[in-house]
Amino acid sequence: MRFLKVGIFVIFLLLPRLAAGQEADSVIVLMFAGDIMGHDGQIASAYDDSTGTYCYDSVFNYVSSLLSAADIAIGNLEVTLGGEPYKGYPAFSSPIELAVACRNAGFDILTNANNHAADRGSKGIARTIRALDSLNIRHTGTWVSSEARDTLSPLMINKNGIRLALLSYTYGTNGIVVPPPALVSYIDTIRIGDDIRASVNGGADLVIVSVHWGTEYDTLPSLEQKQTAAAIFRSGADIIIGSHPHVIQPMIASVDSTGLTEPIVWSMGNFISNQRQKRRDGGAMVSLELTKRGNKVFITEAGYILTWVYTPAENGKRKFYILPCSEFEDNPEFFQQPGDYDAMMLFVNDARRLLNASNTEFGEIINAGDMWVRMFR
Repeated sequence: MRFLKVGIFVIFLLLPRLAAGQEADSVIVLMFAGDIMGHDGQIASAYDDSTGTYCYDSVFNYVSSLLSAADIAIGNLEVTLGGEPYKGYPAFSSPIELAVACRNAGFDILTNANNHAADRGSKGIARTIRALDSLNIRHTGTWVSSEARDTLSPLMINKNGIRLALLSYTYGTNGIVVPPPALVSYIDTIRIGDDIRASVNGGADLVIVSVHWGTEYDTLPSLEQKQTAAAIFRSGADIIIGSHPHVIQPMIASVDSTGLTEPIVWSMGNFISNQRQKRRDGGAMVSLELTKRGNKVFITEAGYILTWVYTPAENGKRKFYILPCSEFEDNPEFFQQPGDYDAMMLFVNDARRLLNASNTEFGEIINAGDMWVRMFR
């Protein structure tokens, strides 16, 4: 076993030794975040009355270093950028400045296939795609036409000699029928199998499937989730990352002599939202480390960072901040009100109780002063 630091993550690898003349390993770290929402309170918070403009940058102040340190950071954009009037639930449309802040914080890719993708109809889908393209943010899960889908999907990611395919699907769009030519990628295990095979034929070392599924607010995966995941893995997917329930669900993987196999995150919960109810006020950032040795890519580490949404009042306005919990759990003085700290710790303790009992191979990554350390279970 050898000790290796990659970016800000401390990891341990157990791989065969390099043979004479063999190239050194290529390593990348992926970071996934859960639902990026845009409720009315968030829109109001981002608005500057003096300039008539919006800015969300401060939302990510405490997590941007984590996102930027990853080689590839991927989030689920669960709003449209469909233009005015800007609105939260039930038909979301946020200012483009939300996506600007995501880019500034370190996100490289945003998935769009979720139940709110069609909230502003086909025009909203097209406008969201144009907005993300204008910001050079890569995305997948919605398209302006079937021709665009056939050209742009799977979304291929190339980093440090590792080639990945990212696919994104949703269970539905809240009953909204998407008129052509726009497309939303729905869960269809036959179609997913075809897409996975196209990804492998296109040269992907690993295939990542992002799935918007499950029962809202349930902390355990449903039978339908389990059946869908089994079909996706049978079709050749390597990694499944879930969202939609707005609460954390367990993270599991198997292990063999090469590393981790079939890691699945059932739900990452909310990354940023105005949902303040128990368990809905936070989520988990998920880190996966991939190592390429020769022509083979291994999944060598899996972990998570608990995050919580803090909403203090500043200068008469409610603010939103995503906090990495372990960095603040020993610092109650940071919070405006004792109740804020208590609410974060309630989330932390509930999440740890669930994940410590249910996770396999996914350990918590916690702040240890000048570095982040994965806790082994």
